[in-house]
Amino acid sequence: MSWAKRNFEELVEFHDHERIPLSTLVRETRQGEYPYYGAQGIIDSIDDFIFDGEYVLIAEDGANLVTRKEPTARVVHGQFWVNNHAHVVRARKGIATNRFLNLLLNHSDLRGYVTGAAQPKLSQGNLRKVTFLCPSYQEQLRIEAVVSEYDDLIENNRRRMALLEEAARQLYREWFVRLRFPGHEHTRIIDGLPEGWERRSLNDLAEFQLGKMLDARKNRGELRPYLANINVRWGQIDLSYLREMPFEEHEIDKYGLRYGDIVMCEGGEPGRCAIWKGQAPGMMFQKAIHRIRAAESFDHHFLYYSLYYKGISGQLAGLFTGATIKHLPREKLAKVDVKVPPRRLIGLFSEHVGPIEQQIGILQAAARRATEARDLLLPRLMSGEIAV
Repeated sequence: MSWAKRNFEELVEFHDHERIPLSTLVRETRQGEYPYYGAQGIIDSIDDFIFDGEYVLIAEDGANLVTRKEPTARVVHGQFWVNNHAHVVRARKGIATNRFLNLLLNHSDLRGYVTGAAQPKLSQGNLRKVTFLCPSYQEQLRIEAVVSEYDDLIENNRRRMALLEEAARQLYREWFVRLRFPGHEHTRIIDGLPEGWERRSLNDLAEFQLGKMLDARKNRGELRPYLANINVRWGQIDLSYLREMPFEEHEIDKYGLRYGDIVMCEGGEPGRCAIWKGQAPGMMFQKAIHRIRAAESFDHHFLYYSLYYKGISGQLAGLFTGATIKHLPREKLAKVDVKVPPRRLIGLFSEHVGPIEQQIGILQAAARRATEARDLLLPRLMSGEIAV
């Protein structure tokens, strides 16, 4: 197996000159479908893109360059925007691959090339000089193929989870939107509601809490991971770009998440929501998110699918405030109208959805084990200790 020392600039083409930073105010008025990347991943969404294809983004500044708690680099593809806090590179054809470069960067210690104590920075000049022990192009492809098998397994589990979640959503629509629930043939409709159903405000069915404000000058306590707006997708929690902030002991209950909590975006794309299933221990949440916790006497499965349907179908839009930057305030959320069927029907729905949730949990555990196995193997592959 042939490994040789190579400077980073020999392996890549730099595209930093194409980056365009946007102010927070401009981003808030240009919300859209395209991801907006900074040093540590997606920080917003925007209405346009400046890159189209597959690239490697590398953090240019930030404490993570020193602490290395999050990936330094990431492969991104599709259409996206990048500010001037991330280097944009692409592997030279026949010399390297983007995916191998990503592995190489994230399993190398770059701290010797980082300058600045208060504001750590990895300049383009220093990044060009970084020396790596790098295998041949063909060996890179073989290493990438091994890692891809783990990644494919993880992705396959993610897709299976998405299908299971969609099955539960379709069951909700069939029973509680189209009103084809068990026994509907013998149930009268009175004032738009099946007999025995009632309208309840969300305030009667759950408790609400906005997350903690991110303020580096005031926040104290132990660093803990938290969900930000970008982590909450429609029906899914994306843990790819988790961040941490300090939380004091008395804040753990107030801003902590429990299994079955519903997390909903307050801004950005208000109403976007998912259910927390204990995907990671000790998770907290930031101010831009509502935590909706079903009352003990009410089923969290039914409440979640009710809110998801209202959000995805646009029924919450009339509650939003703001002309350009939309928000869903707590007082508006509390007035959301929920059609509540008899307890027996809710229980039957939960009996169907419960096993689906259990299967999703099994798939999540399998994905975590695959991730751990991959992460144990990677350092040995990247050092040449194991030949593929």
